[in-house]
Amino acid sequence: MAEVEEQGRNLSEESTDESEFLALGTHFGKVYLLDIQGNVTQKFEISPVKINQISLDESGDHVGICSEDGKVQVFGLYTREGFHENFDCPIKVVALHPQFSKSNNKQFVTGGNKLLLYERNWLNRWKTSVLHEGEGNITNVKWRANLIAWANNVGVKIYDISSKQRITNVLRDNTNLRPDMYPCSLCWKDNTTLIIGWGSSVKICVVKERDPTEMRDLPSRYVEIVSAFETEFFISGLAPLADQLVTLYYVKDSSEHMEEEFRTRPRLDIIQSLPEGCEEISSDALTVRNFQENQCRDYRLEHSEGESLFYIISPKDIVVAKERDQDDHIDWLLEKKKYEEALMAAEISFRNIKRHDVQKIGMAYINHLVERGDYDAAARKCQKVLGKNMDLWENEVYRFKTIGQLKAISQYLPRGDLRLRPAIYEMILHEFLKTDYEGFATLIREWPGELYNNMAIVQAVNEHLKKDPTNSMLLTTLAELYTYDQRYDRALEIYLKLRHKDVYQLIHKHNLFSAIKDKIVLLMDFDKEKAVDMLLDNDDKISMDKVVEELKDRPELLHVYLHKLFKRDHHKGQKYHERQISLYAEYDRPNLLPFLRESMHCPLEKALEICQQRHFVEETVFLLSRMGNCRRALQMIMEELADVDKAIEFAKEQDDRELWDDLISYSIDKPPFITGLLNNIGTHVDPILLIHRIKEGMEIPNLRDSLVKILQDYNLQILLREGCKKILVADSLSLLQRMHRTQKRGVRVDEENICESCHTPILPSDTAQAFGVVVFHCRHMFHKECLPSPGNVPGIQYCNICSAKRRGPGSGILEMKK
Repeated sequence: MAEVEEQGRNLSEESTDESEFLALGTHFGKVYLLDIQGNVTQKFEISPVKINQISLDESGDHVGICSEDGKVQVFGLYTREGFHENFDCPIKVVALHPQFSKSNNKQFVTGGNKLLLYERNWLNRWKTSVLHEGEGNITNVKWRANLIAWANNVGVKIYDISSKQRITNVLRDNTNLRPDMYPCSLCWKDNTTLIIGWGSSVKICVVKERDPTEMRDLPSRYVEIVSAFETEFFISGLAPLADQLVTLYYVKDSSEHMEEEFRTRPRLDIIQSLPEGCEEISSDALTVRNFQENQCRDYRLEHSEGESLFYIISPKDIVVAKERDQDDHIDWLLEKKKYEEALMAAEISFRNIKRHDVQKIGMAYINHLVERGDYDAAARKCQKVLGKNMDLWENEVYRFKTIGQLKAISQYLPRGDLRLRPAIYEMILHEFLKTDYEGFATLIREWPGELYNNMAIVQAVNEHLKKDPTNSMLLTTLAELYTYDQRYDRALEIYLKLRHKDVYQLIHKHNLFSAIKDKIVLLMDFDKEKAVDMLLDNDDKISMDKVVEELKDRPELLHVYLHKLFKRDHHKGQKYHERQISLYAEYDRPNLLPFLRESMHCPLEKALEICQQRHFVEETVFLLSRMGNCRRALQMIMEELADVDKAIEFAKEQDDRELWDDLISYSIDKPPFITGLLNNIGTHVDPILLIHRIKEGMEIPNLRDSLVKILQDYNLQILLREGCKKILVADSLSLLQRMHRTQKRGVRVDEENICESCHTPILPSDTAQAFGVVVFHCRHMFHKECLPSPGNVPGIQYCNICSAKRRGPGSGILEMKK
């Protein structure tokens, strides 16, 4: 910037649509306007002493200036209007309304030993109001929208110009520091967020609207401190940068060998505020003249809103700081050989890069990785860097071949719509086939078959199999190649030979069921569950009879097939149910009894014969009961199983009194059985019958508990009966009352009703004559003279139509006479 031959004191910066300029105040009372390169464009002689503060409105058309000798000037840079006043005390601060150029916003504030608000009224005169006094000099002021923030020796206040209320007082923290040596720094981040820096303390305050229900006599707005933290150094200035803060620090060090403090260069840091502190993002030490002699109050930080431009003012220098652009960042990354970060940055800002070619950066990175021996990383970057340039791809492939690293680049080659020549892919496959069967198999699975000549690769694999005919990996890969070439029979033959899991997928996908009709045993030996599911799902292609025929010599496999068939459909394989009895008995007894219960087609005599031969008691009991021989079944439970609980359960299922008698007779000399009966018989048989038959003197375990249970069960039955009786009586009474209410209701009779006997209107045409009508509760109506004479019961008349129902709904009558 152009050098100003005076000590710089204050600076304000403004950007307009037409130009950008700086306003600089000096210790010798002059104000300079400078363009953005630092050239002086205008000069104002304001005062013989130092300028304390300069304020510009948002348009850049008006400027406010105050000086140490009490002068205040507010004037238009392009008009003659202005305000000039001399005070009898130094004026430290001045701030224009941000919209000062508008006629209804002609307001500004000044601060010396009090804070004054100036407003121009409709008579074009200036009205003065005292906003604050009595707490020492005003040291800083910032105006944003309708909010004015100022600082004095006690703290920071905020005034709402719209409601004319002061809404907060934020006290100073570092009270041990002299406020004139370590002044307060203020900046507005937005219309409601104020950042305060004082000493080494930072506070972020947010102005919020108060809930109307909580106002009472309080201001309509209040301030909440959302973040507060301490910094390592003393703050000379603050400015917002997105969600971060730019801080200008005054730094001084104390040494054990030095009696006085040593002042170092000021620092410009970017920090991120955290809930419980702050994090340093970047830090730069600034070189300014005579920094050893400067104090904290000698530095200022101003910023240009809307642009990331920051101005650091010292007594001898102005330093302009700005964010690095992407080209600067990429240059630095390349210089430090941080190619990965440089490439990423170049891709992110691809449209805005002027000095860099993304592909050149990428190639430099790939070369660097190859030189370093990191071949896999270099190959991986080829995808991103080479993109759709097939010539570059082929050059890189041959380079990797030359250095013996074809394997590294193989997995990153293009394989979609954009492809290399088939010879490139075949060259890599041959390389893998020579040295790495597993890698070769992986490429065959991953690469589409259109990338290479399939027959050439099949021939090469067969040549290798001549040397190693049992190599399962090569055989599996050959089957995949045959599958792609649609030679499914060859592939199926290999898969079955290897017992490969993909054989079922191959059969399903290509409908090879006709080819496996004579290979069912082989498939089931490999995986019974999958084979059976496949056969059952496709029984229209391979019939059930064909499967049974193929499995007749392998009964254990036949059982698996028929069992799953039965689970799917109990009737479909009914002609094999007799054979299944023996198969279940031999290979799967746990499922025999469920089969006998669910099957409606197995011969019971044959099943009983097999179960008796094998001494299957539970199955025999079930078959005997199903064939009607329940007494023999109960006998087997008692004698063979000796399980009284199962016997009782069986008797409950059959619900046969004779079975209960047999059970009691068998159990009467067995005390444990008697206990079981006493505990469970109560709801089916009168326990007295059992108790009477117990021999006197017989010792029965837990007899007392059993008798107590019998009594409790009996008491419960009595309670249930009484409860049911009460419910029945209550329901009967309720229904009777409802019927009575219904029958008491009137019945509408008009000219549309007819006599059910003579079929003429029920009401005469001349209602003045006497007539009689009888209406039954069934809603049938008769002329009185049309009814037959009453029956045997005097006074009771029945509806002729409903009489067949024997005192049905028309048994009562309603007689109407006139």
